[in-house]
Amino acid sequence: MDDSAGLCCESFFEHAPCGLVVMAVDGRLLRCNQTFSHWLGYDSAALHARSFDQLLTAAGRVFQRTHWGPLLNQQGSVSEVKLELRHRQGHVLALLLNGVRRETAEGVRYHLALVGTTARDRNERAVFVAMQRAEELLAQKISAQAALQRAQAELASAYENAQRRAVLAEQMVAVASHDLKNPMTAIKMASQLLERDAQSERARRLLQSIGSSAERAQRMIVDLLDFASVRLGQGIRVRREQVDLRQALDQCVSELRVAFAAATIRHLSRGHGTCELDQDRLQQMIGNLVANGVAYGDLRYPITLTSDLSEQGTTLSVHNHGPVIAQGLIPSLFEPMTRGSEQQDPLRSVGLGLFIVKQIVQAHGGSIGVHSSATCGTTFTIRLPARQVSPAADGQETPLAST
Repeated sequence: MDDSAGLCCESFFEHAPCGLVVMAVDGRLLRCNQTFSHWLGYDSAALHARSFDQLLTAAGRVFQRTHWGPLLNQQGSVSEVKLELRHRQGHVLALLLNGVRRETAEGVRYHLALVGTTARDRNERAVFVAMQRAEELLAQKISAQAALQRAQAELASAYENAQRRAVLAEQMVAVASHDLKNPMTAIKMASQLLERDAQSERARRLLQSIGSSAERAQRMIVDLLDFASVRLGQGIRVRREQVDLRQALDQCVSELRVAFAAATIRHLSRGHGTCELDQDRLQQMIGNLVANGVAYGDLRYPITLTSDLSEQGTTLSVHNHGPVIAQGLIPSLFEPMTRGSEQQDPLRSVGLGLFIVKQIVQAHGGSIGVHSSATCGTTFTIRLPARQVSPAADGQETPLAST
């Protein structure tokens, strides 16, 4: 080997990134590189001829004599042996030892390579802490999932109980409403009979008040019955028959004029003939929409019912002047207990009128919408599909007729 190669090998030995040691069989340090010496706070000369076990802690010396020392001698090599060496100033260094046994001309030599474990220990601790944290999070997740399942089971049970109670309450409402219909009808008829024979104006006014209140109560009872029927899954029942639309609406308007004497109610119609629908439900729809107009409209202006019968179907609209319905309320206006105005409604206090109207319209296969503005007022429009419609014989459109 030439001098340059020798110098290169020497430099690599002295400044290798790991500690390099040549040790005799009796444990004497024959040679240590500068890296190893620097780690322990010595110079190479100070370590020469010292025993390797003098650098070990007490536990390290025991481990050398009982474990890795005999193993190195017997099998000729050891790897990844963790040692603790004592620094010149007294603190302990953790190192990993790899060693081989060599037969040389001078005798048996042990070549040892040692690397620091500070970074490795730090990484191992970080991994251990991360694993512990992961296990804790997993335990928390399992616990949270179990708690969520229990909560879901409790919620499902509570929901089922609430559903049973709601169905029971709705059944009670249906039974009570049904049972109230007959006595309210009797009260209304009795007040009408007594009004005919009343001797004084005061008695007649009182009987009219009784009749008006009974009629109002009867309308609310009908709404409650229909609402309970829908909620119980039975829906709104309709009995279709051929109905003369103009005649049926004129009769309805006549009755509403009596019921709402303070309002001006008019009917404009186009087309004449019959259409197939439930006449009682027709009167209920129009009655609810007119009552809504009386409750929230400006009674200085008329409430206008418009009907249009053609081969394409039937269109009914009820218009009133009054406060504008906010656009944000329109999507939910036909839901139960929803009002389009803060104004109190003394006529339909249960808040089911528009809901019932929509259910009746849908039972006929139709649709309902509303338009409200400060300029044009509020108009509810019902569109019913043609179903065995019999329009005027000549098939020509007739102008609006006012009644």
